[in-house]
Amino acid sequence: MRVNKPGSSWDLRWRQLWEYRELVYFLTWRDIKVRYKQTILGAAWAIVQPVFTALILSLFLGKLAKVPSDGMPYPVFAYTAMVPWQLFSQALTEASNSLVANERLITKVYFPRMAIPLSAVLAALVEFAIAFLVLVPFLAYYRIVPKATAITALFIGLLAVVVAFGVGLWLSALNVQYRDVRYTLSFIIQLWFLASPVAYPASVVPHRWRVWYGLNPMVGIIEGFRWAMLGIGHPPWRLVLASVASTAVILIGGLFYFQRMEDSFADLM
Repeated sequence: MRVNKPGSSWDLRWRQLWEYRELVYFLTWRDIKVRYKQTILGAAWAIVQPVFTALILSLFLGKLAKVPSDGMPYPVFAYTAMVPWQLFSQALTEASNSLVANERLITKVYFPRMAIPLSAVLAALVEFAIAFLVLVPFLAYYRIVPKATAITALFIGLLAVVVAFGVGLWLSALNVQYRDVRYTLSFIIQLWFLASPVAYPASVVPHRWRVWYGLNPMVGIIEGFRWAMLGIGHPPWRLVLASVASTAVILIGGLFYFQRMEDSFADLM
């Protein structure tokens, strides 16, 4: 494995990342083991968090506040949204803090720095897989049989990974330069949660605002994931396409900004 520092070529940096793919694998596996080390429930947290959040939303919003759920049982409505949302929020949190958390590694040896936030995002796929598998008996309890459209839910879930990676590139690079970024991260995620159709359907947003609302990439991802798993209503292709477009902008911008800042990470640590 080469350790020489690459040039500024964009293609060369991607080639370097591919050459260090074994490092990405080991960093991902390390993040998975560290996340569940010395925990009481271990990987069960991937089930507890979305299930209990869905139940709390069902009690206070579904039952007491009578928030609409597009004709679906509210616990199903909430949980099918929590699966992609948990993937996004977990991946974003870990990716945003990944460079600072690996300060010693960055200052000692060269490797493509993008491998660190990438491995943090990939590690979140474990919890997504667990929560996704639990969704099947959850739907069975309400006598909902997933249709053939359920296969598209996996691709929509991968879109959530790309969004988290793109935003994580921005925030991880900013976190190296401005350490107070980590303190605003939870606030950003909370606002993003409220701005996404997790606890309410996108249909409650007035039609004249829906185009702008769709610029939030998690809108199309959550609505698309619901439709894919439940097969109820019309497919939200417009929202999904809007999510793909905004995700592309976020990812490309994050890649360029990360590349611009990459050479200064070791000096700023």
